[in-house]
Amino acid sequence: MLREIKKLHQLNKQRYGSPRIHAALLQQGEQLSKGRVERLMRYNNIVSLRTKRHRRVYKQRMQQQSVDNLLARDFKAVAPNRKWVSDITFIPTREGYLYLATVLDLYSRAIVGWAMSERINGQLVLDALDMAIIHRGKPKKVMIHSDQGSQYTAEAYREKLNDHRMICSMSRKGECHDNAVAESFFHTLKDELVYNENYASRHEAKQSIFKYIELYYNRQRLHSYLNYKAPLEYEALNVA
Repeated sequence: MLREIKKLHQLNKQRYGSPRIHAALLQQGEQLSKGRVERLMRYNNIVSLRTKRHRRVYKQRMQQQSVDNLLARDFKAVAPNRKWVSDITFIPTREGYLYLATVLDLYSRAIVGWAMSERINGQLVLDALDMAIIHRGKPKKVMIHSDQGSQYTAEAYREKLNDHRMICSMSRKGECHDNAVAESFFHTLKDELVYNENYASRHEAKQSIFKYIELYYNRQRLHSYLNYKAPLEYEALNVA
């Protein structure tokens, strides 16, 4: 059993703690308790990657009338393409910052759109939104929530939402918990990947993050909110 635990731990690049290791073992047909897995991991010093504290970069705000917080911290969705959340983060490299914008579907927590650039501008969030729209079959009447950053309050972004009949929702100023699921994904990405790398260039970071999102997070990583299913697996099992 210890060999199986070590194997799963390494296959997932040390990202799994005991709850996900236990869930993965159950999916393989093993019968054992969470407590036993936790003890085996603790006694053999098998731990998930630790959180590192990094300073927060505060996004610029545009002084204009905000959009209502229609999402109101209701992070559950009854079906795909009903509620999306979007946000931007930064990835440090030795070449300078790489900025990442994502669009996440609250039904399955899948990243349905993303974009990366050396510039934190309006085109970055438009590119992420365009990917989501195309990949999800151009859905209509999706509520998409973000903060009040200048990229999201820009006229081009508002026009894109109107063109696709999307419903705009925005966090209240200074209330990061209004977009907690998007923030949580970035926290996971950095804990499990970014903080354990030393990217020489933006290109290297792009390749690494692409693999994490598309090959690992969406398709393989067991998500506690989804009863330990991967996001796209959860959709395949629950969407008729």
